[in-house]
Amino acid sequence: MTQIDAGETTATPPVPVVGYAYPWDVIGDPTFADRARGLGVSKVALAAAYHTTRAATPLHPEHRIVEARSAALYRPVRPEAWGGARLVPPSATWVAAADPYGEAAAILAEEGFEVAAWIVLTHSTRLGEANPDLAVVNCWDEPYPYALCARHEEVRHYAETLAAEAVRDTPTSTAILEACGQLGFGHGGHHEKTDGAYDAATQQLLSICCCAACREDWNGRGLDADATVAALRAATGAAASDDAVDAVDAKALDVILESRHAAADELRHRVIAAVREAAPDLVEIALHAQPDPWATGASPGLTPTTADDVDLVVSFCWPTTEASVETGRRLVQAVDGRAAAAAYVTVLPPTTEDAFGGHVRALVDAGIDQIHLYHLGLAGADRQHLLAEATEIPHRRDEDGVQA
Repeated sequence: MTQIDAGETTATPPVPVVGYAYPWDVIGDPTFADRARGLGVSKVALAAAYHTTRAATPLHPEHRIVEARSAALYRPVRPEAWGGARLVPPSATWVAAADPYGEAAAILAEEGFEVAAWIVLTHSTRLGEANPDLAVVNCWDEPYPYALCARHEEVRHYAETLAAEAVRDTPTSTAILEACGQLGFGHGGHHEKTDGAYDAATQQLLSICCCAACREDWNGRGLDADATVAALRAATGAAASDDAVDAVDAKALDVILESRHAAADELRHRVIAAVREAAPDLVEIALHAQPDPWATGASPGLTPTTADDVDLVVSFCWPTTEASVETGRRLVQAVDGRAAAAAYVTVLPPTTEDAFGGHVRALVDAGIDQIHLYHLGLAGADRQHLLAEATEIPHRRDEDGVQA
């Protein structure tokens, strides 16, 4: 922190901003680097392993849409690295490069940018459909094929290998881990027809994994797994309401959360160790996570020890609402100085011009240390000024003029 003397007019530097992008945004676009530099971005989070998507490319000179047909590793998939494993990621054949992440990362590094490997770990519909025994299963014995359950050794091995291969032999300074834990009910894809059907409490219960491995772990912790699944099913039945969580024994829920967090901790430890071994010069580990310990999805809930293992925690704060700002405050409190706190924000709709700048300012005032900005490739010409606005927000100062 820098002490500013009374009356000194030295400008407060902006909050560090990390801009997110896909390899196909960089490859084939000679203007990408200059555009990102002009926005004030010094680090680019580049997808190295990512899930299915259909992405717009409004400023790219060679295409307008990229269809990523499945989750994939955006590096060469080396047979010697996977050793006959059951879970092996597909290659990203829709990108005209043998090593999409490696090539794009090299371009950015040569242009003077820091490069972060954006790695999505347990989110792969193709692998979940092919291996339903390794997917998250709800209390109605319904699998979520897009969600690989971290309780399984094969899933942990897949995630650590995926992460290590993502950063191997690349100019990567930061690894950003997404979906490093449990995905749950909320998915938001495949023409989703579940929105609004269940209240938040029921969704929380439907996000509890009841696969065979999780039930076995519950039993080992002294919980009657069969009785617990029956209680969960009853609580999410036709009469489900806001009181759904109250219908399940509180001690059982404590054991379930303890079990889930133990699996997430083991997954995180394994992935971080693999990344550091594969890229010894890596300087930062960042994790997408939410301060709500029950959260599932791409940003699963923080465990009590998460902030001790990583340098930075990034929380989802896309809606320009007070609830998102409160998420930022809770994140700052949860990491408690053990790790830096970052807010993940977007300039894409429904974000509006009149709300975005104030939203970012409020997050910084809440104690957020970094802004993670979505998305350098998806934002068209009409949103570029919002990207630039995020990079101009200054650090907050306390009442004594100290840069916080």
